[in-house]
Parts: sequence; C-alpha cells; structure tokens
Amino acid sequence: MGLRRRRAGPGRHQLAVLDEPTAALDAASEYDVYQRYAEAAREWQHATGGITLLVSHRFATIRMADLIVVLDGGRIIECGTHAELIDLAGRYAHLYDLQASAYQ
Repeated sequence: MGLRRRRAGPGRHQLAVLDEPTAALDAASEYDVYQRYAEAAREWQHATGGITLLVSHRFATIRMADLIVVLDGGRIIECGTHAELIDLAGRYAHLYDLQASAYQ
C-alpha cells in the first residue's frame, strides 16, 4: 500500500485537533457548528491534505466522521465508520445505543 502526502510548507498545517469543542453548547447550536465545520474541513482537506482529529463523547457528532477510533485504557479497541462499528456490535455500538436511548 502506498500513501501520498503533500509536503507541509510554511503556514500549511496538516493536523487540526478539536477536543470537545462544543461541550458548552445546546444540541441545536452544536449541530450547526459541526455542519459548518464539516464543510470547511472538507475544503481544507482537499486543498492541503490535512486531517481533523475530533475528540468527543457525543455520538451524534462522532457518527459523521470518516473514521472512528474507539479507545479504552489508551488502546485502540475498535476502528471503522459508524455503520461498520454498529454492525460490529461491540463497545461503540453499545455506547451509541445507551446514549441514543437517553433521547427517546
């Protein structure tokens, strides 16, 4: 497998890290922020090859990610898209179901 990377020059950041950036927002505001950010991140990724690392406990936010990595004790225990992780019926699916049930 080959990977293609663009060389990062001055002012060309390759990684953006968002750690619970909307924790203080209500659900509607959070949705709006992430919809806007997702579009901007796609454009940025296309232009620079950069990626966004989003850390969140809110599964409604996480499910839009291209790749979800589930950690436990600092170790990767699951990795995939939302649909793949739901089909796996592992830790992610269990926690997603718990959080979703709180909104029903």
